[in-house]
Amino acid sequence: MTVLTAQAIGTRRLDLLPLRVQHAEEMAVVLSDPALHTFIGGAPDTPHALRSRYQRQTAGSGDPAVSWLNWVIRLRHESCLTGTLQATVSPSGEGHIAEIAWVVGTPWQGRGIATEAARGVVAWLGGQPVQSVIAHVHPEHRASAAVAAAAGLTPTDVWHEGEIRWHRSLRNGTGASRGDR
Repeated sequence: MTVLTAQAIGTRRLDLLPLRVQHAEEMAVVLSDPALHTFIGGAPDTPHALRSRYQRQTAGSGDPAVSWLNWVIRLRHESCLTGTLQATVSPSGEGHIAEIAWVVGTPWQGRGIATEAARGVVAWLGGQPVQSVIAHVHPEHRASAAVAAAAGLTPTDVWHEGEIRWHRSLRNGTGASRGDR
C-alpha cells in the first residue's frame, strides 16, 4: 500500500487541516483543560511538549505499511482551532483498517464539531484504500460514544485497554464506499 497522507478536508463549518508543528502554540491553549484527560489520563501538554509530539507525528510512523494521519480542526467562521482528529491506517486481516480518535477543546464542546469532523474524516477514508474504521471509546464517555455512532460506527463486544471497540465497514464487497459523502 502507498503511504497515505492527510489532506485538507472541508465540511459545512470546518476545515480539517493537516497537522503542522506550527499548530502547537494555539493547540496547547485549545487542549489546556485538565478535564479533557478524564477518560484518557495524563495532563495537558505545554507548548514545547506539544511541538515535540507534533514533530514526531508529522515525521510519520517509520513503518511503510502504517500511515499516521493527523488533522487540526478549524472552525471556519471563528477562524480558530478547536481540536484534533487522527487516523492510523494499517494492514489487517481484512485489508487496511483506520483507527480514529478525536478531541475537541472544552469551550467548543456540545456544538457538533467532533461529530462533523469525524464524519468528514470517515467519508474521506471511504475514498482511500481502507476497508474499515475503528475507534476505542471509554464506556462512560457518552459524548465520544455519540460521535462514534454519528460517524456510523457501532459498538462491538471487543474491549481494548478498558475501552469498547467501535467499528464501521467502509466496503460493501464491490469496492464501493458506504460513506457519508
